[in-house]
Amino acid sequence: MRADRLVAILLLLQQRELVTAAEVARELEVSESTARRDLDALAMAGVPVYSAQGRGGGWRLVGGARTDLTGLTAGEARALFQVAGPASSANPAAKAALRKLVQALPEPFRVLAQAAASSMLVDPHRWGVSRFERTTPPFLDDIQDAVIHGVQIRLGYVDGDGSVTERIVHPLGVVAKGPTWYLVTHTGAGRRTFRIDRVSSVEPIDGPVHRPEGFDLAESWREIADEVDRKRTPLEIQAVCTPEGIGKLRMTLGDRLEVGGSTIDGRIEVVIRGYNEYALAGELAGLVEWLEVTDPPGVRDHLTLIGNALIERYGRDSPNGP
Repeated sequence: MRADRLVAILLLLQQRELVTAAEVARELEVSESTARRDLDALAMAGVPVYSAQGRGGGWRLVGGARTDLTGLTAGEARALFQVAGPASSANPAAKAALRKLVQALPEPFRVLAQAAASSMLVDPHRWGVSRFERTTPPFLDDIQDAVIHGVQIRLGYVDGDGSVTERIVHPLGVVAKGPTWYLVTHTGAGRRTFRIDRVSSVEPIDGPVHRPEGFDLAESWREIADEVDRKRTPLEIQAVCTPEGIGKLRMTLGDRLEVGGSTIDGRIEVVIRGYNEYALAGELAGLVEWLEVTDPPGVRDHLTLIGNALIERYGRDSPNGP
């Protein structure tokens, strides 16, 4: 995150005209030696900054030089300010430095910078277990530019059946989940989510975005993801598991597993979500050494059938047995 600290220092110099290494260290929450190295790095990079020694000394820009950041494009704003936003995996110190950078910006650009920092979310929990490589859909930049600037868009969209529609939406935020990018919007019918790889056209139109009161992208996405998970895995079963089997359940089931309290015999209550009884029984058949399904009876019946089939196929008295 050093590049972000250098930009933050440059903006502090513009704002205060004279800063000391101690002030830089305090503002960016780094050591004084790190602040001095960063100030030296600015000078070596060709920025017109110099140090004045003695009483009242510090670092200043030569001739009150200024750097205009108001010309940043939406893409450049994302690259810089999303480091401080919910999509970032940066450490807290780096995020604090970027937040200070935002506060040091000229007023006209500060709102756009803050919008860029909160325009995107990366959800680390993907649907399914397959490996993926995230690619950038064609209209991602246009959509995020509309989110940052708070303008409505006319959205061309191809649904799952291949039908092409066009609608006016209020873009609220962009979410990356697994390999897929999603646009969260407000529409006349309420909140709607669109896959960005299905977007066929984006046209900004006059009119500001209506942002529901108290809207938070991370909270809104949790609600959307929970709703999708419920539709993908509508069945819940109750079971008990030995303590040593919990880790194996987590590896197999991921976020479809909810772990509860202990029972009298020392086992642990769990709730498992799945698509249907047969599919869940197939998943859990290899875990019966540690797991006992208590409800619903249908899953237990399927496990019994699977067990009988295994005995018939692999039992000692079977034609195929040992």
